[in-house]
Amino acid sequence: MQRLFVAIDLPLPVKRELAGICLGLPGARWVADAQIHLTLRFIGEVEGGRVQDIRDGLAEIHSAAFALRLIGLGVFPPRGQPHVLWAGVEPVEPVVALRNRVESLLVGLGFAPEERQFSPHVTMARLCDTPVARLTPYLTGNALFASSEFAVDAFHLYSSVLTRQGAIHQLEACYPLSH
Repeated sequence: MQRLFVAIDLPLPVKRELAGICLGLPGARWVADAQIHLTLRFIGEVEGGRVQDIRDGLAEIHSAAFALRLIGLGVFPPRGQPHVLWAGVEPVEPVVALRNRVESLLVGLGFAPEERQFSPHVTMARLCDTPVARLTPYLTGNALFASSEFAVDAFHLYSSVLTRQGAIHQLEACYPLSH
């Protein structure tokens, strides 16, 4: 069994820009640079033969490359005790279109449809008892955060192994987007 997800990688300069604001928040477990990505679809545990079906199916997805940037911060859930700090993306339309192609493929392969509404974002930190009195000024102070624009010219299939230190991601396949 492999634990799989489909994602867009961020270039190193954009990861560094994001890392520049990943500090000063009590209770935040910051995501390591190597783990930063934009998840298009978490698939979950998949048996061997189905992994190849996913790999082959994703290779059939055709989409145009597009430009993207990280912009703005937020938390999940939006009400109550926050558990995830994230950076948004702009524009969302090409990301949603690509994600919808991935979702259609997976549903066509017999995987259950994703129940949650897709909200394109990059997870920055997991929050554990982060005081709202510290979170609010952090969000306000970084409200104008915007990364450099970058080209999205591929998406990727990753496997993920959970360890006590966090997830370890392994690139399984890369799927280029057309120019």
